[in-house]
Formats: sequence, structure tokens, C-alpha cells
Amino acid sequence: MLNDLYQMLDPIAFQVGPFAVRWYGLAYIAGFICAFLVIANLAKRWKVRVDEDSFFTIVFAVIIGVILGGRLGYVLFYGDGYYLQHPEKILAFNEGGMSFHGGLIGVLAGGMIAAKITRIPFLTLADMGCVGAAIGLFFGRCANFVNGELWGAPTDLPWGVVFGGAAGEVARHPSQLYEALLEGVVIFVVLFALSRKKPPLPRGTHFGLFLIMYGTFRFLVEFIREPDVQLGYLWGGWLTMGQLLSLPLVIAGIAILIYALKMKLPQQGIPEMEQKQ
Repeated sequence: MLNDLYQMLDPIAFQVGPFAVRWYGLAYIAGFICAFLVIANLAKRWKVRVDEDSFFTIVFAVIIGVILGGRLGYVLFYGDGYYLQHPEKILAFNEGGMSFHGGLIGVLAGGMIAAKITRIPFLTLADMGCVGAAIGLFFGRCANFVNGELWGAPTDLPWGVVFGGAAGEVARHPSQLYEALLEGVVIFVVLFALSRKKPPLPRGTHFGLFLIMYGTFRFLVEFIREPDVQLGYLWGGWLTMGQLLSLPLVIAGIAILIYALKMKLPQQGIPEMEQKQ
């Protein structure tokens, strides 16, 4: 059934003259919208004071961080020297190529700047942001499936999918959907459920758990996901670039979680009296 379903999917959602709107771009837009709705909801529930200016500062920082970080991360981690020879292609977003790990670095950098401007604790922003980020990951992986990219290894399981093109006419693991389920649905359900606890969990708890879960899920799925053609397998033919980049996330997540549980800092914005000064 999945084979027939995939063959009917077109990466282009709709086209007006020469202007084509792709599902991948719509996935980013939907992810941003849902993430910011989650952030607004959590800010209200946790009583984090986010005024209109602060909210738009956070939105701007996150969008720029995701787009620039994701692209530059792909260039650095997955370019394999291509962009050194073709520097004019570095910002060719229309040709595809985004890295989650690069996007994460970009978001964290943007988040630090936003935290300084808005005077909201960075880890509070990170906790709220990572809950919403899981929704974005879900939409992004679904878009990868529609595009027929980042496919899995060959399989004879009944839900194997024939992607055609560079993937060949062989049934493969729909690794994009595995990641959509694990990185998107599972992480969101866990973090959203924890975000409803009263009082809110210590500052940094959600962020630490996010890094641990994402790094673990990504590392495991990479075993049945084909590595990037230009890189192949690393370190003796068993480790992929995705796995290599995910291990530090797990370590960092554990460290942040230990810090959060030890320090027990509350989720909070700027005290009201200080805001009035």
C-alpha cells in the first residue's frame, strides 16, 4: 500500500506559472507556526513573561538560526569538499541540502542572542523551543518522504517502499517515516506531557531530554538508513556522519539534564518589578 501511495506523491504542492511551491517549504512554514504556538502556550502556562517585542525577537532569531545553521551545517558536514570548489552554491537553498545538527547549532546561537535581548533565561527558551521543535521535525521528515530522499536500506518487510530514481527499483525501509514517528511524535508526546507538570520541571530538563532522545533515535535509525552518497560510511565502514554528529548530543543532553536536576532553577522570565525599571 505504501508503494502505491508514494508513487502518487508529487514534491510540488502547487504551481502558479513559473513559481512552484514545494511540500518541503510548506513543511518548514507549518513547523514554524506550530512551534511558535507551542512556545506561546508554554510561556503562558509557565508564567514566563513574553511581550510582543520579545516574541517577535525570538521568532526572528529562531527562523534565521534554523535556515542559516541548517544550510551551513550541510555544507560543512555533508559537502565533502564540493562547496570549496563551488562557493557560489553555498546559499543555493533551492537546490536542497539542510542539516538538522547545523540547524540546531544555529538555533542555539540565535536563542542565546534572543535570551540576552529579551532577558529571558536561555534554558527556559530552550525548554519551550524544543517541545515545539519536535513538531517541526515531524513535518520535515514527512517532506523528506514526499521528496523521495534520505531513504533506508533495502528490506523485504511488507511496508518497504520503492522510491525509484537513484534509490533503484527495490523496496527500502521508509526511514523518513521512522524518524517522523520517533523524532517527531514520540519526542513531542513525552516533552509535552512533562511540560504540563505543576510546578514546571527545572529549567533545562526538557532541553536535556530532547537532546538525549533525538541523539539516541537518530543514531539507531541510521543503522537502517542509507548514508549520504558523497560520504558513505565512516570509521571502518560502520558509522555514518549522522551517527557521529548525534553522539555528542546524547552526551550534552545527559550533562544538561544532570545540571537541571541538581540546580533546580525555576522556569521564569524577568521579575515584574525589574521589568518596570
